Amino acid sequence: MTQTRPAPAPVQDAPRRRVHRAWFVAAVTFVTIIGAAAFRSLPGLLIEPLHADFGWSRGTIGAAVSVNLALYGLTAPFAAALMDRFGIRRVVAVALTVIALGSGLTVWMTKPWQLMLGWGLLVGLGSGSMALAFAATVTGRWFTERRGLVSGILTAASASGQLIFLPLLAWIVDNHGWHPAVVTVALAALVVVPFVWLFLRDHPADVGLKPYGAAEFVPKPPPVTGAARRTLTVLASAVRTGQFWLLAGSFAICGASTNGLIQTHFVPAAHDHGMPAPAAASLLAVIGVFDVLGTIASGWFTDRFDSRRLLAVYYALRGVSLLFLPMLLGPAVQVPMVFFIVFYGLDWVATVPPTLALCRERFGDDSAIVFGWVLAAHQIGAALVAWLGGFARDVFGSYDMVWYASGSLCAAAALMSLVIRRRPTVVAVA
Repeated sequence: MTQTRPAPAPVQDAPRRRVHRAWFVAAVTFVTIIGAAAFRSLPGLLIEPLHADFGWSRGTIGAAVSVNLALYGLTAPFAAALMDRFGIRRVVAVALTVIALGSGLTVWMTKPWQLMLGWGLLVGLGSGSMALAFAATVTGRWFTERRGLVSGILTAASASGQLIFLPLLAWIVDNHGWHPAVVTVALAALVVVPFVWLFLRDHPADVGLKPYGAAEFVPKPPPVTGAARRTLTVLASAVRTGQFWLLAGSFAICGASTNGLIQTHFVPAAHDHGMPAPAAASLLAVIGVFDVLGTIASGWFTDRFDSRRLLAVYYALRGVSLLFLPMLLGPAVQVPMVFFIVFYGLDWVATVPPTLALCRERFGDDSAIVFGWVLAAHQIGAALVAWLGGFARDVFGSYDMVWYASGSLCAAAALMSLVIRRRPTVVAVA
């Protein structure tokens, strides 16, 4: 709805304001992403309990997770455009409500299609609107300096949420079953809604401020109509550039080797080797600890070094670590496994700040939407491996082939990152 009241007058100088309002908005965004991260912690914990309770194959359960991951990605670019049309606050509040509804409905499911509907469709759509396009939009509107650092911090919020919720949810599943864990996820999403509505602001102009680091006041742009059309138009322009395909392809491998592989299948794979599920979930939480450090550091590096080379290093190191993982799994946590967890955690989503920076450099004002499509590729890669990993486990009786294949794909992603050209690409929207 178009606002009729005038925007607040710009504040030219605020010498007494020691902390810019942009940092408070970033903090609210960080807490919001943490609260919404509970739903991302749960899928890997549900595979064994649902297999035991309903007799569903791991491939069937993995298919529902893959629907969730795919919709998470495909919704993201439209969410970025909807935020331009209706504002960040409204879109995020609705998304959290949809997540709570989808998660809550799975409590009463008895058939695989109900898992597809609740966890796959509804949670997938809601989580897609809470995807990294949310962080990209906040960063792009509120900051002109320190964008790499802020995008790293906001990306790390998801890992922080995993750190908070994963051990708790694993304990609940292990001691009380999967139903209370699902309810916990729904409540976590609902609790954040009033927090978002009261404290999140769409644009610096709403409070009469310049973006952090900006030399001049930036007026709030009018609402952009035709969100879906604009999203598709930006995609149609972007796909005509090789840079988009290199970014999307490498980020698809990123998703395949993180959300699709480790987050979905690490716990059941460790369980196959005799490790208790809570112990395996705690290892994933430790990944979340070091992910925070690695992603913030990556944002700092992105402000200072060539993003292409950073991506090449990240993907190469990730691929090497995955090739060693089958030799490290066992019934107890040994020192080499701890080393893998620390190493992999530092690299988990360190790829996001440089990928976002390359999108911003090459696609300008449409970078948030382009990044949304690149994120869609990330989640499609994750969705394929979430399903193929479960299918491979059903067929071969182990996950070893999945680890080796993913490690090889990471080597390909490193090469793709190096051949991205530095020349900016301008996306023209009709």
